Amino acid sequence: MNPRPAPDRSPLLPAPDRSPLLPEPGPTAYGDLPAPAPHTAPELAALLRLLADHRRPPLHGVAIGHSRDDASRAAAAAFADAWQAAGHAVLAVVDWPEQAASWLRPAHRLTAPEPDALVIAAAPLGWAQLARRLRHSTPWRPDRTFGFASLAEPVAAALAGPGVLDGVRGASADGGTWRIASGWTDSFPPATPGAAA
Repeated sequence: MNPRPAPDRSPLLPAPDRSPLLPEPGPTAYGDLPAPAPHTAPELAALLRLLADHRRPPLHGVAIGHSRDDASRAAAAAFADAWQAAGHAVLAVVDWPEQAASWLRPAHRLTAPEPDALVIAAAPLGWAQLARRLRHSTPWRPDRTFGFASLAEPVAAALAGPGVLDGVRGASADGGTWRIASGWTDSFPPATPGAAA
């Protein structure tokens, strides 16, 4: 296995004294960005398991964020229904556009109720911009952020900048999982039935 390169500390990283907005050329450097695909039943089940397996501290109240595309809206609604059916609380549901002036309002709405975790279903561009604002202007913790498969798109981590999404994890369409570390997305296959966790 090849060692990972040291993270690039480029000017994309939103330092506290700089704007979190993407500098030019920003997203245009990446061409057409992928749209979120509709979520799958194995993906939703894997995401619910990830949150249930988080023991220290246990996660109960979450804030859910989503892009305004149909696939992200549907994924967020499905997660909210399943999470509440399991006896947990949804403290906020927040959406955002792919282009905004600053993303400050959705960032504050997601973190103001002090959720145990954030659950995100989103397209790469809006998510990258929002994540930069969360890091810049709120007490957001990436390691308490969980997402659907669309968040694992490598372009999202590239747009967000070095280190911004490190610790975010989530579920893949096939029921596997992924985690972002040092700017890389590590993928893990679905758990086999009866396998030890």
